[in-house]
Parts: sequence; structure tokens; C-alpha cells
Amino acid sequence: MRYKVTFAVGLALGYVLGTRAGRERYEQLKKSARELAQNPVVRNAAEQAGQTSRQYAGKAVAAVGDHFGDSLPDPVARRVRSLRGRQQGVDDDWGTSNT
Repeated sequence: MRYKVTFAVGLALGYVLGTRAGRERYEQLKKSARELAQNPVVRNAAEQAGQTSRQYAGKAVAAVGDHFGDSLPDPVARRVRSLRGRQQGVDDDWGTSNT
């Protein structure tokens, strides 16, 4: 999914930079992008993707700590432990909207 979004953004950027339609078309594209970004469905999907990625990141940190905890270099092991401690019972506001 990330690659599709990256491709679409790159395609849109290439079109905007390469177009010869002038300022009017640029303003239309800018307005359309703003409307898309403010769409509640898009905002909810972005928020859900952010929450899902944070969950997977937390699981990955726990797995690395459990599997490699004793064999990691000391600074890395300390960092993994600190990340594991942050994941327990802490909710963050990343990806949430104020609207």
C-alpha cells in the first residue's frame, strides 16, 4: 500500500511540475489535493494507518528485545528497553485530528 501511495504522489508531483497548463491548472490541482486531505474518510484512513503502524512497531520492539536482548550491544539494548517501557500504557496523539 505504501508503494502505491508513493507512486501516486510521485505521479501527481511529476504532472504538476511537468505540466504546461499554467497557473489555473495548478490552482485546480492544489484545491483538489486540499479537499482530498480534508475528507473525513481520508483522514480516518490515515489515522487508522498510523495507529496500526505504531502497534506493529511496538510488537517489533518487543520481539527484538525478547529475541536478541542478551546479544545486542549495550547501547542498543538500553534503547530497546526504553522503547519497550514507553509502549506500556501510553497513548499518543500521533495521527489523530482535531476536527
